[in-house]
Amino acid sequence: MSRINVIQNDSATPEQKELLDAINAQLGMVPNFLKVFANSPAALRAFLGLYGIAGEGSLDAQTRERIAISVAQQNACQYCISAHSAIGSKAGLNGEEIDANRAGSSQDARAAVAVKFANALSEHKGQVTTAEINEVRDAGYNDAEIVEIITHVGMNILTNILGKASQVEIDFPEVDLKLAS
Repeated sequence: MSRINVIQNDSATPEQKELLDAINAQLGMVPNFLKVFANSPAALRAFLGLYGIAGEGSLDAQTRERIAISVAQQNACQYCISAHSAIGSKAGLNGEEIDANRAGSSQDARAAVAVKFANALSEHKGQVTTAEINEVRDAGYNDAEIVEIITHVGMNILTNILGKASQVEIDFPEVDLKLAS
């Protein structure tokens, strides 16, 4: 049971209901973590704005999901690892790729560099080395894409924190945090 209220349509304020209805229209459902965010319509609007803008960048959906999976695993957020494993599958990632992402890598050489960089950003709270930035550039990522990787890491850390703090009920196929050996 969530430690923070999960807003339902029948008890939502008009502003909360409008936001939840818009999410439902776009996704066909409203994930529980967004119902927790809805406690503060301002926070939910801020998250949705960042999420929408980040999705407009040049990183492809698979790379964005690889980063989300890797950061969720690193931050031990079971809600987020479950959600992004499901979303990643829909984006075309197979089980072996998701396992590689959870281990901080990728089967795709270029994406592996982005995932490795995302893990370094998360682990070191942004204190990455010049060599790590150069490795990302050498893999063919430009400065805009590097900023997008950083943005996705920050956005995913935010959702990891919300998921863990609230202990929101997982409404995706549940994935165990423990990696298979």
